[in-house]
Amino acid sequence: MAAEPETGTDASKAKPRPIVRLGIFLISHSFFFSVVFSTAGVLALLLLPVLAKNTYISENSLMPGSVAPMLSDQEVAEANRLIDDLTALNSKPLGSAIGSRRLVAQYMSNSGAEVSFHKFHPQINQFHPLHFFSSPDSRRIEQNVSCALHGVNTVGIIRAPRGDGKEAIVLVTPFNSAKVNKNEALSLGIAYSVFSLLTRVPWLAKDVIWLVADSQFGEYAAVSAWLRDYHTPVFSGLGTIDAEMCPESNNLHGMEENHFTERTTYDGFKRAGTMAAALVVKVGDRAHQYEDSLSIYAEASNGQMPNLDLINTVNYLAVHRQGLRVKVEKLRSLLDMGWLETLGEMFELLGHYARSINPQLKFGIPAAEYIEGSATLASSLYYQALGVPTGPHGAFRDYQVDAITVEILPKVYTLGNKRQNDFLLRSGRLIEGVVQSVNNLLEKFHQSFFLYLLTSPSKFVSVGVYMIAFVLLVTPLPMVAASLFVNASNSDDSLNTEKPAPSATVADSAPLVTAYESSPLLSAANSSSLATTAGCITLSSWKWLYAAKKSFVVYLWGSVVSLLPYFICQIPNCTPTTSFIIWVLLSILSLVVMYMILASPFSDANNSRSQKEWAILKSVTMSAAFIGLCLMSIINFATAEIGGLLIVPMCLMAHPLKLDVKTRSLRTISRAACNLVLGIVGFPPVTFIVLKGAFEGYSSISVGDFWSWVESLWVWNSATYLYIGVVHLPSWVLCIHILFHHC
Repeated sequence: MAAEPETGTDASKAKPRPIVRLGIFLISHSFFFSVVFSTAGVLALLLLPVLAKNTYISENSLMPGSVAPMLSDQEVAEANRLIDDLTALNSKPLGSAIGSRRLVAQYMSNSGAEVSFHKFHPQINQFHPLHFFSSPDSRRIEQNVSCALHGVNTVGIIRAPRGDGKEAIVLVTPFNSAKVNKNEALSLGIAYSVFSLLTRVPWLAKDVIWLVADSQFGEYAAVSAWLRDYHTPVFSGLGTIDAEMCPESNNLHGMEENHFTERTTYDGFKRAGTMAAALVVKVGDRAHQYEDSLSIYAEASNGQMPNLDLINTVNYLAVHRQGLRVKVEKLRSLLDMGWLETLGEMFELLGHYARSINPQLKFGIPAAEYIEGSATLASSLYYQALGVPTGPHGAFRDYQVDAITVEILPKVYTLGNKRQNDFLLRSGRLIEGVVQSVNNLLEKFHQSFFLYLLTSPSKFVSVGVYMIAFVLLVTPLPMVAASLFVNASNSDDSLNTEKPAPSATVADSAPLVTAYESSPLLSAANSSSLATTAGCITLSSWKWLYAAKKSFVVYLWGSVVSLLPYFICQIPNCTPTTSFIIWVLLSILSLVVMYMILASPFSDANNSRSQKEWAILKSVTMSAAFIGLCLMSIINFATAEIGGLLIVPMCLMAHPLKLDVKTRSLRTISRAACNLVLGIVGFPPVTFIVLKGAFEGYSSISVGDFWSWVESLWVWNSATYLYIGVVHLPSWVLCIHILFHHC
């Protein structure tokens, strides 16, 4: 009996752990720290071009450029013959598609490679909720697709003399078999010059696959169909998963009639080893006046990127061995923005000042370089967030194969004979060097980064750096949510308390943290614990359930909104504008019905007395938004970062307009104006129109553009589509509900 008071005294004197005290301190001063963290998050995002590091090759076995190139004028002459033959076929409209495929197969066969043909059918891209998370090899040809519509890929395989057939390198050259243009003929010539060389080299340790993708139904569709069949063993005559749909097409356009490929052309689907890497080679049609250049496209579906070593290898060989100017995509509209130039000059001056204090500091870059880096970083962030592949290389990332698309751009559009020979030689030696480096690998790419943002072809921002901006941006959400909940509960408890005994007990009891005795968080915590000890638990402590129920209904409605396009797509002859209007009307109707049935305001009559009901709802909203953003950052960081820039200010600023209008002070009127602006801009269609108008101009914008954009997201199974419907839209609706709360 005597031990009980002693135990209570020891417990009252015990201090919480430092991390608990830190959490209490942050929550108690949530307003100050929310401003600090939000500002720091935006500033950290703007500092990313300054913090970018130079790229480097992590995998030592790659050794790019360590061997002199073997590609000579002999291979260039063979490539020119192929280009001339393909160009001559354009004058023969009848059977030009079959003729071009036969011609490429003949050249492959003459070089000593195994040649096969892969027939595929176009797939109808239509939104289906059950197929959204399906694996790439689970999709099938639609029943209503005509068997007459099909493409044929030509595949050549070189068996490595020093390999065991377990690994392979893939070269891809898309071309339209119906009409081969000059650029496609050049890309085929470049690939063939390297391919013919690789049939004779003794050092090849990995099989080489040359895929000539028939792009009449799209470059991505041809490559994706071949990869799907490559990774799906099917025992049939054609070796494709679509063969059973069109049995009458087993004769592949009369290829057996050509006696030049009798020994090396196979009707079945030919395979090599596991793909170590893939390179898509294209020749662009944009003329550059001063020098040949090379554009690299690396973004795949849902923000996936190839291993950085693959990009570094191509960049090193192109710049230091072939003298090409390497470029990556950038948002050119940012290059002319004055505020970005001013910001770059400020960072440049800050860097000069930092180096004057300590010459070893490497902070700061020139303003022009900062503008270029910001435009490139914004482009990298945008295309990763979009979740749509920037080229046919994206099909390889679905099978965890590192791949990029290189687009070689000659400085003049019309090439003479001498200029064309030089262009083919330099481009072919670049591809040869990449194949040599990948051939040296003993295992798959793994040393370098898979999560990164590019600010230039030779500079990048790693995941450990750019995650800081996101963490700082979303940190205020849980802090302010906890502060709002504690203050609202404390306010309700003080209103419902009839006796002064609890407050006296709180004053007499020892606080958790002595330095924060006056903190409302501590007083609320002490009051709650004492009320629990006395057995006086009231329904006010469970009022967050009403807000949680409303939030749950709204988020459930967001899932319904995400499924509505599946039914809208069934309406025949529906324009994008009409589809968008139907989508909006059905969304509003479903929200009203679900709210009245599942979250009827009449069931909350006893809750209307709460003066802080909106605060508890805001607390739950911020908690749900925080969880949604964190989960999205795991799936696609770029989407979470851009979404956080929109959601976080909207959630932090949300406050009932009725209360702000009653007060009528400069602070409340400013807050109400900011809330109205954020509420309008935060609506997804308005956000899309504002951003598109800022980057492309408002002259050609229509209401149906948002439907077309969303349609492209679900066609590519982009996680951004789910984020808009399941995270962003419900958070926006809840913030609007808080703004117009009756309170």
